[in-house]
This record gives sequence, C-alpha cells and structure tokens, in this order.
Amino acid sequence: MRRKTREVLVGSVGVGGKNPIRIQSMTTTPTMDTKSTVEQVKRLVQVGCEIVRITAPTVRDAKNLETIKNELLKAHCPVPLVADIHFSPEAAIEAANYVEKVRINPGNFTDGKAFRVREYTDEQYNGELKRIEERFLPLLLKLKNLRRSLRIGTNHGSLSDRILNRYGDTPLGMVESALEFARICRKYDFHDVIFSMKASNPKVMIAAYRLLATRLDDEGMDYPFHLGVTEAGDGEDGRIKSAVGIGSLLEDGIGDTIRVSLTEDPECEIPVAREIADRYSDENVIARNKVTKQSYEIATARQGGPRHDSNAFTRRESRGIQIGSLSVGGNAPIRIWSKVALEKDSSLKLLALLEERLKNETPPELIEVSYHKPTFSQLYEDFYVSLKNETDRLALLISFQQGQVPASLEFHCDGFVYHIDSFLKEELDRLVEHSKKQKVPLVLLSEDIMALAEALSHVPLGHSLLVGLKMDQAGSVHAVRQFLVKRESRADTLPLVLYSTDEEPNLNTALVQGSLICDGFGDVVCVGKANMSSSHIQFAYNLLQACGSRITKTEFVSCPSCGRTLFDLQSTAERIKSKTGHLKGVKIAIMGCIVNGPGEMADADFGYVGGGPGKINLYVGKECVEKSIPTEMADEKLVELIMKSGKWVDPT
Repeated sequence: MRRKTREVLVGSVGVGGKNPIRIQSMTTTPTMDTKSTVEQVKRLVQVGCEIVRITAPTVRDAKNLETIKNELLKAHCPVPLVADIHFSPEAAIEAANYVEKVRINPGNFTDGKAFRVREYTDEQYNGELKRIEERFLPLLLKLKNLRRSLRIGTNHGSLSDRILNRYGDTPLGMVESALEFARICRKYDFHDVIFSMKASNPKVMIAAYRLLATRLDDEGMDYPFHLGVTEAGDGEDGRIKSAVGIGSLLEDGIGDTIRVSLTEDPECEIPVAREIADRYSDENVIARNKVTKQSYEIATARQGGPRHDSNAFTRRESRGIQIGSLSVGGNAPIRIWSKVALEKDSSLKLLALLEERLKNETPPELIEVSYHKPTFSQLYEDFYVSLKNETDRLALLISFQQGQVPASLEFHCDGFVYHIDSFLKEELDRLVEHSKKQKVPLVLLSEDIMALAEALSHVPLGHSLLVGLKMDQAGSVHAVRQFLVKRESRADTLPLVLYSTDEEPNLNTALVQGSLICDGFGDVVCVGKANMSSSHIQFAYNLLQACGSRITKTEFVSCPSCGRTLFDLQSTAERIKSKTGHLKGVKIAIMGCIVNGPGEMADADFGYVGGGPGKINLYVGKECVEKSIPTEMADEKLVELIMKSGKWVDPT
C-alpha cells in the first residue's frame, strides 16, 4: 500500500496524495545562459518531464530565473520550475519570486562543512537550532505568502559538521538534519513541504527514507517524498543503481516523485524514470496492495527496525552448500548463475562458449543446462576433460521441467535444478534420489509460493538443498520476503536463488533483485534467459556492484552535472574511466563542484572535483591533497596520486 501523504502543489502539478508518481529532472546549463537553459527545459518537457529544477548559486542567478520563466511562458511551456539552493538563503528568497518551488539543502543552508571535530553541549546545540530558525524564517514566510512549495533536500554528501558530530555520517544524521527544518515549518504552520534523502549509495538512501517515513509518522507529519540516488553515474551502472534505490522504496509504497540522476544529457533521464514509475501505475499497484505493508514490516523488522547506521547492513544468514568446487551461501560471495538451452547448442558448442567466457575477468559460475537426453551422454566427461584446469570457477547444473525427470540417469553433474509449476510428489522423490545417489545438491525453483512450500516440505531434512523464486511479476519482492519469514523454521536457512525469467535483464530485473539484495536476501542471482550472454553476465556483476555486495571493477561516483559544474562532466568521466577503469575495488568520485563532492567522497578512495574555472582539486578520502590543478594536467595528477597510494596496477 502506498504511503498516505498530503498533496503538495508545485504550480499546477500535484505531488503526493492520490497523484501519480511525478517525473523530474534538472538542467545542466549555466543559469545565466538564458537561451540554452530555456531550450533544455523545453526538450525535457517534450520527453515527459513534469517538474524542472534549475540551480541558483547566487542572487544574480536567482534573478535570472524571472527571465527564464518569462521565456518559457512565451514558448507556451508552463512547466513548474524549482530553484536549487546551496549556501545562500538570499538567493533562495530572491528565487521564490519567480519559481513554483525552492529546494534547500539543510546541510549547507545555514551551516558550513569543514569536517571539524567539535563536541556540542545541549545548550550549544539548541543555540545552533535557534540560529537556523532565524536564518530560515524569512524564506519560510515568503514561500507561505506567495503560496510556493519547499523541498527539504538532505544529501548524504553534505551533512553539516554539527550533524556529523552528533549523529555521525549515517541515515539517522540525514533524517535529523531534515527534521530540524520540518519542525520549524510546522511551528509557523507551513505545510507545502516535500522531502528527499539522497545518497550515492543505494543502501544508505533506502535506509534514510525508511527511517524518515517512520519518524514523520511518529510526529504526525504526512509530507510526500522525492526519491533519487544522487551521483548514480552513467550508462548501465547509473541505470541499475537508480533502479535499485528508487525501486526498492517504491516497492515499499514510499515515494511520490522521482529523479534519475545520470551523468548524461538530462533528457536521457526521463525514459529511465518513466520506466520505473510505470511499474507503479494504478493498475500495476493493485497487485501489490495486499502485501506491501506486511512486506515492508518484514524488511525493517529483520534489520532491527529502520536502520540508523549506514554500516549496519547485514546479509541474511544461510548455511553453506558445496556445488562442485564452488561454495554457495554461508560466507561465500553472491554467485552468478547463467542458463543454456542445450536443444540449440551441442555439447561441443557449449564447451567452446564456456572457454570464451572464462577468458573474462567476470565469468559465469553456476551454469544451468536444460535437460536434453540425446546430448547428455558425453556432457559431463567433455565438460571436465576440456576445462579441467578451470573447474574451480564453474559448476554444472542440469535442469528439469516438470514431466522430464527420468527414472534413471546415466550422466553426472554438480547439481540438479527442478522447475516446479505444481507439486508432483513422485517426480520430486525421483530427483531427490538422483541427487542423493550422486551426492550433489538439489535446487527447487518456482514462481508459485504454495507449490514451492509444499515441495520443500517433502524433501528430507538434511538434504543438500537450495531454494529459489522466479521473479518476473508484480509482488515478487514481497513474495520472497514473506516466503522466507513464513518458512523460517526451514527455508530461512537455505541458500536463496534470485531467479529472473525476463528475456533480457532490464530495469525491472535490477529493481526486483537489487531491492532484495540490499535487504540482505540472496546467495545466487540469475538475470536472463539467453545462452550465457556476456552482456547478461556483466549485468549481473554490475547489479551486485551497485548494491555494494560484490566488487569486481572500479567504482565510479559521478554527479549528473548542473549549472554549477565547472567542467564538461560527461567527457571528463569517460576520460577518467578509460584510464582507471581496470582498478578493481578502487572507488573514484568525479564531481563538478564542491556542493556534494567532499561528502559523497566520504567512502571514496580518490576524488576529482571542480575547484574553479579550469581548475581541479584532488582528494584522498575527505582530504584535499592538491588544489587548483589546471584541467589539462589533472588526469595525469590523479593517476600519479593513485600510484603513490599503492593502489595502481598496470592494465592487462
């Protein structure tokens, strides 16, 4: 069930209440460049953007919003505009004259951020809150008088020193930062408020929004939420990370308007956001309404309630099982499952395909081959004779559809997979006996929870077993949560396979599986039907990296650009990736300006941040180690910095 909120009007566009999920984006042009900004806004509207945000870093920029607004009205483009404000209450007050909503960042609206360590007494802290109210009140009264709305937009990367010193760099700190401003709004009877809790780490973002929803309920506040994963990056990585963070919350009924932040032209964000939002249209939500509330309670309860600490993410405990030479479940990494339809590929073709995939840094690990009797006589022998030096990286699973399980099996494998449509005891008994005889595990897969539960109850205790739910329909996230909790006495200890039946891995795949992975569910992932496609396998590894569950390549955090950006972010990001993309496990932040840069780099190894026109600042963690480097020298200096730190390896 979608969280109940009041409706907040952003111009003529209603957010929250019974309105659909609204789609937003932000311009990347300099605000003083009226023509370019107006043209970009028009392009955004043409592709379906409903609310457009424009940065206003100075009072001068804020004044130019009037010209931009007038030009848009002349062009018959009355889209609501939002002024994005950091550091300058004066710019916010000026912008309120011309736009339908003002976004402020509580981390820097009145506070600074210098990573100072200071202990505040309660008296000192309350004095700071009074200072915030005095600085915030003029804007609040103006918004109320002009009937404008407000977004209180907390960013994980720009929490104030005061918040960091009392609450730490945590979801709790993000929530408390926003609530300080929310209570001032309530004190002065201003309620046209929307909240956001953005982070570049989907787990932190999910935890912060869940906690905020709980805290607002406790305080009797029903304000809508704007969702987004900030600094998501570009390409498939940016899309996966956005789908994981935004989709996880929409699955829980949390969220009223969204923005997908990509390091690409802003028009590219809208189709991605629309695809995510359409999953939660009225007709699609009906299938979820009966389970969402209970499922959300399960997700938060098993983590000890809404998380306060961004380091408190725990993976569901499962018993370890050996499949061939691979360990699955327990303390093993989440494994990658790939499928092959042997009817289309001979045994020799399969072996050639496996050899090709094994040349990659990220090969498949569990290979499901569908049962096809005529080709199986030599499969196991060929598999191990041809790939005997690689078998520690692969395990071969033979899968059966219902009605396929023979009375006897003359071949061997590393495990059996049984696809259950409805429970057939005699056939299951045969397969259990086969797996016992060959001393290999059995995997039970189904999209029918009841059939899977019944089959599970007929497998002897102590049998080496994995369990999986096929996830290609509405309610899959909630079905997995409820299945494991309701079957806690048995299923909750079994390794879990997250098994997609989508033809191609897509945003829906990332959303469903990523939501569960971020909640700690899942020991194996399978993302598509194709015959061990390299793109499918890479998608699976990218999904695990986006969830912070298995790191197999360089991690890039890059902002989506805006009018504050001090260099061409897209070309810069591509250039840095080409030079450092082989550094497995290294995290590099590429930031256009200092607003969120130092903060979002809190867990990054290195940062590349715009420090002024034509100048770059380089960071190691939170520390700025080199300032005002000319742009043409910055890439080389970054590589030198990585080498000096001992994290550089030459590309192979």
